[in-house]
Amino acid sequence: MTTTQAPAPVSIPGLLVERTTATPSSLAFKYRAGAGWTSLTWAQTTEQVRNLAAGLIGLGVEAETRVAILAGTSWEWILADLAILAAGGATTTIYPSNTADECAYVIADSASLIVIAENDAQVEKLRSVREKIPTVRNVIVVEANSDVNSADGDWVLRLEDVRASGAKSPEATEERYLQRVAGIAADRLATLVYTSGTTGTPKGVELTHDNWVYVGEASRALDLARPDDLHFLWLPMAHVFGKALEVVMIANGTASVIDGSVDRIAANLAEIRPTVMAAAPRVFEKIHNTIVATVRNEGGIKLQLFTWARGLGLAASQARQQGRSPSPLLQAQLLVADRLVFAKIRNRFGGRIRTFISGSAPLSPQIAEFFDGAGMPILEGYGLTESAAASFVNRPASVRFGTVGPPLPGTEVRIAEDGEVQFRSRGVMRGYHGMPAETAATLLPGGWLATGDIGELDEVGRLRITDRKKELIKTSGGKYVAPAPIEGRIKAACPYVANVVVHGERRNFCVALITLDPDVAKGWAKATGKPEDLAVLAADSDLRAEVDKAIRSVNAELPSYSTIKDFAILPADFTVEAGELTASMKVRRKFVETKYADVLDGFYAGAIETV
Repeated sequence: MTTTQAPAPVSIPGLLVERTTATPSSLAFKYRAGAGWTSLTWAQTTEQVRNLAAGLIGLGVEAETRVAILAGTSWEWILADLAILAAGGATTTIYPSNTADECAYVIADSASLIVIAENDAQVEKLRSVREKIPTVRNVIVVEANSDVNSADGDWVLRLEDVRASGAKSPEATEERYLQRVAGIAADRLATLVYTSGTTGTPKGVELTHDNWVYVGEASRALDLARPDDLHFLWLPMAHVFGKALEVVMIANGTASVIDGSVDRIAANLAEIRPTVMAAAPRVFEKIHNTIVATVRNEGGIKLQLFTWARGLGLAASQARQQGRSPSPLLQAQLLVADRLVFAKIRNRFGGRIRTFISGSAPLSPQIAEFFDGAGMPILEGYGLTESAAASFVNRPASVRFGTVGPPLPGTEVRIAEDGEVQFRSRGVMRGYHGMPAETAATLLPGGWLATGDIGELDEVGRLRITDRKKELIKTSGGKYVAPAPIEGRIKAACPYVANVVVHGERRNFCVALITLDPDVAKGWAKATGKPEDLAVLAADSDLRAEVDKAIRSVNAELPSYSTIKDFAILPADFTVEAGELTASMKVRRKFVETKYADVLDGFYAGAIETV
């Protein structure tokens, strides 16, 4: 007797059907409920998705109907996304930190029919711009503390009511659900993700089901997520990185624990004890800086032990990167260092981390080597919103810090004459929503994606990103300086630094704007008897000396034309609210340079130095 193998899934709902069929009783998700956690199997997840999808169909969702999600990371975000897709629609992602007008732009540009909002505060944003979002038929609120229909008729609905209504619909039957999923084509729009807009107007990136299925399929060959892993998901789901993780975990059958509260990351790590966690570099920088600053403040034998252990860990990490095993003597020393230092550091993360995954911005090699030496390797990857986040990633057996690894299986890469990284794969978007000219400028003949990043390939095909094409600095002496690597080195060299902006375009030399990490700097102030006020600390001569020491150490390894000749410590860290950071926490470089133009101009007043 022959058996017929089920066809490979071509959509995200298809991946979920495949997963639920294979492991219906396995843990799929855990999410915080009051003081405890609620667990869902893959079968229970699918049942909830089926019911909510039926409810959305009852509200008019059909093929490629856009439904926006305006919410932070939570189980309900995942549920809403999967239900939108299972109904045949497409998800438009919106950061909950966006202003009312920013929300209105995305909703109107995407022509979203429904908005799923996290709570009353987000509903109020939408009410304030209702005349700007005429396509919105309903707002569905996840957590409502008021009478949602008191002022809006039936415009605002409760998520629970929509799901309960859907459960009674014929569309919620397993037969109709499976028929509908089978009818979702690979090229159907799945997600509209709007770029953060460090410059210019945000663009809606159209990602199809096949884009995401490709990421899920490719991940199976990379050992990033296993069926026996426990994944901690806290990243913003409005960002393409978070969405990619959702798909990867479904494809690999990996359970995810979800809690989007940034304030609870440390406590959750100790409680959840995950084996896999992804984060942006800023998180790893902050953890590293907190550890380093703490032992510096304590001094004495603890600092000596830490410095000794760190040196051993660095030597072992560098040996592994070169394809060598640490020497027998080094291995013996590491056993002692592990017991005295590294095991205590790992316990801060629950003690079971198998691997971290880093993406969305460059990770300092020095910080990556610190974690690797402590027994928690970070696999850095690279991709764009335009390529469904994942296009390159380091492999556990051949990691090289400072690179983003080789391409995913099925991705081709080339370096253009001007150094721009270009690649093509099934993960590349179908275009920018309603922007044919911008699409044509980014999607090149032959299906190549122009990334706007400058990079190079090493001897085994690992990609190293050196900078953004548009962010390269050309000094008045005609020298090109890549600011990002310098900024990363400074942050790694000084634990008190949060953000760095290197400046020098058409200038005689390079300077830097520095912000302090509020938590780490205040810890230093407490240990040294200084005022714990960030603005006061920014002017403190002792703290400036610490930053200056770090910059000098970085300068020692740079060509003279790219060294930092002077710097200013700003009185406050960059924030999204003040406009210095995008919603995905990237520095708006041009905005910062404009805002602090007087400070920057002051560095060059009367300067005669040449480079």
